[in-house]
Amino acid sequence: MKLSINLLSHAGDLNQERNQKTEPETCWGKKKKKKKKNGGDEEYPEMGSEKGGERARRQRGTRGLLHPGAGVVLTASGTTDPRPLIKSIVEIHMETEAQAIIRVETRRTGRPKLVLEDCSNNHGSLRISMLRKLSILVSPFANKIRNLLVPTLPKLVKSQLCPIMKASFEDMYADLLHLVRVPVSLSSDHLEFDLLSPIIRSNAIQLNLAAKLLDSQGNVTNWFNKSAVSLTIPTLDGAPFSLTVRQDVVNAVIVALLPPEEFMVLLDYVLPELARRLKSNIKMISEKAANQLQRTQIVKILTQKTPELLLDYGSAKVAQQIVLEVFATSEVRRPFFTLGIEANSEAQFYTKDDQLMLNLNEISSHRIHLMNSGIGLFNPGLLKDITSEILTSVLIPNENGKLRSGIPMSMIKALGFEAASWSLTKDALVITPASS
Repeated sequence: MKLSINLLSHAGDLNQERNQKTEPETCWGKKKKKKKKNGGDEEYPEMGSEKGGERARRQRGTRGLLHPGAGVVLTASGTTDPRPLIKSIVEIHMETEAQAIIRVETRRTGRPKLVLEDCSNNHGSLRISMLRKLSILVSPFANKIRNLLVPTLPKLVKSQLCPIMKASFEDMYADLLHLVRVPVSLSSDHLEFDLLSPIIRSNAIQLNLAAKLLDSQGNVTNWFNKSAVSLTIPTLDGAPFSLTVRQDVVNAVIVALLPPEEFMVLLDYVLPELARRLKSNIKMISEKAANQLQRTQIVKILTQKTPELLLDYGSAKVAQQIVLEVFATSEVRRPFFTLGIEANSEAQFYTKDDQLMLNLNEISSHRIHLMNSGIGLFNPGLLKDITSEILTSVLIPNENGKLRSGIPMSMIKALGFEAASWSLTKDALVITPASS
């Protein structure tokens, strides 16, 4: 399983709420006042206050850049907008950038992790400009202020902004790991993910995840760690993130939702037209057997083995092995015959808000075998069409009812998106946020 996150456009989004709460205070004081034209005082919010902080956030951005051979460079830019205590003499706009590199840290003990290193001022990024035209007398004073700020601001970035960037990145990384470890409910079972290793690939962070399936008692029933073959990872193509789930994991999810079961149907009461056609087909094999069919005739269906998901680009099928038996009445114990059926159904994925849904469409009998017969040997192919219609009318609605609960994708909303979309490759299901 692979979780890919686009750093170029969303390097600062994962922990936006936390960053807003920890907006650093500046040195401009608590509140400042300026004179209104009518002589009254007007409070002006300082940069570290709630209103001032909001203005600063609008003026500040974060972006990620690829640093060849080193990792991903996380760059934060900020502006300052000092306000005078009484009357403006000089109004200055200052802008600078802090740059840090995201690396994969490999330890002798424990798993690799992402770390933020080498935070510093981006040389050449400091820009200082005057917000209004200066008089000849004030211009030398402004130049002295500018000369004083040029060597001072890079030191402030190193001592004040870099620790905040590092703490914010660590919080963001911890929050992301918490999100991927949230259990996915699957009826009475649930699926859990855990981090194997992070990788920086091109302009994205890729998290390789292990998965395990647990039953209602919390016992692990299936482990998914490493794949015997390489997993095809599609490019993000501008998406902020994608979750690529291997085919065998998706198959285990379907198995958890559709366990093997056995059920019986009074066909003449539920589907009288199919009961009439079944009798007509049996009559071609044995007229004596057909005459023994009563209104209480029973069709018994057993899903013998767990379903198998077959993926291809843009399409999916679910293969099942089914046993079908026909009883003349509800009182008899021996069936007329027992058929082994290898059937395929079209699997249609779709999304509903942040839920991944699956629906099985019309089933077709790929192969049909005569396993047992009380009415003599016959070609089971004579019953291929009628058995396919019985399975489509009886088995498919039953299985779709179990799949209707869907697969919750809580990560979608936790990352700030309302809905999910999906796509299929030859060996994986890919989940991304739905485009607005």
